[in-house]
Amino acid sequence: MRIEDWQIKVIQLLSVAGIVVAFFLYLYHDGSLIGVCTASGWDDCGQVSGPDAPYSTVGPIPVALIGLVGYIFIFGLTWLRDWLPILDDYLPELMLGTTALAFLFTLWLTALEIFVIHAVCRYCVVSAVIITVMFGLSISYLRSANQAAE
Repeated sequence: MRIEDWQIKVIQLLSVAGIVVAFFLYLYHDGSLIGVCTASGWDDCGQVSGPDAPYSTVGPIPVALIGLVGYIFIFGLTWLRDWLPILDDYLPELMLGTTALAFLFTLWLTALEIFVIHAVCRYCVVSAVIITVMFGLSISYLRSANQAAE
C-alpha cells in the first residue's frame, strides 16, 4: 500500500522548475546567454555564475551543471517509482538523502555568495528556495511514511 504522497508530487513539480532554472544558469555560464543580469550592488549574476566567475565551477564542472543533474536525478526518483516497485519502498529515505545533500551543497554555495564573493545571483536564490522547500517536503514525506508503517 502506497503512503499518502502529495509531498512527492510537489517535489516532482518543483524539480521541473529547478531543471529550468539550472539549465538557464548553465547556458549563462556556458556563454550562450548574455546580459541576463546586470550588476547592481549585491545582485550580480556575472560574479556568481558567469563564464569568468572563479567560484562558478567545482574543478572543471560548472556548478549549474551539477544543479541540473541533481534536479534531473530528483525528478527521476519521483518518476521511476511508478515503474520500479522496490524504489517505492525506499523512496522516503532516498528522497531525504538526496535533498539533504542538495540542501547542504546549496548552503555552501550561498555562504560563498554572501561571505566570499559578496554578490548574490537572483536565479541562484530561486534555486536555493526550491531546494529548501524540497528538503522540507522530504522530511514531511519520511515522517508520513514512518507513521503509515506503525
